[in-house]
Amino acid sequence: MDRNNYPGSKHQQSSATSMNATSTNKNRQYAHLHAQLAQLNAHLADTENLVRMTAVQAQDMRFLGGYVGALFMGSAKVLGEESVQGGRGREK
Repeated sequence: MDRNNYPGSKHQQSSATSMNATSTNKNRQYAHLHAQLAQLNAHLADTENLVRMTAVQAQDMRFLGGYVGALFMGSAKVLGEESVQGGRGREK
């Protein structure tokens, strides 16, 4: 006797085919998810490096800001004294 003639044998075959297709889809989705997580991990590592570099650059910018501020105050004092002396010379 042929097994395909039994009632329910076609249901078992379609059920097995459906489960196999579902398993294949799950494996494909897991592989895609794994690839996306690997890409996300790489991007997070890049972001971490960029944040670290930005922190170092912010400290350097703070130093440069103080340095330029000191130069500006020094030049304002020198130029201010020259303009005061120049104004006194004109009054005489």
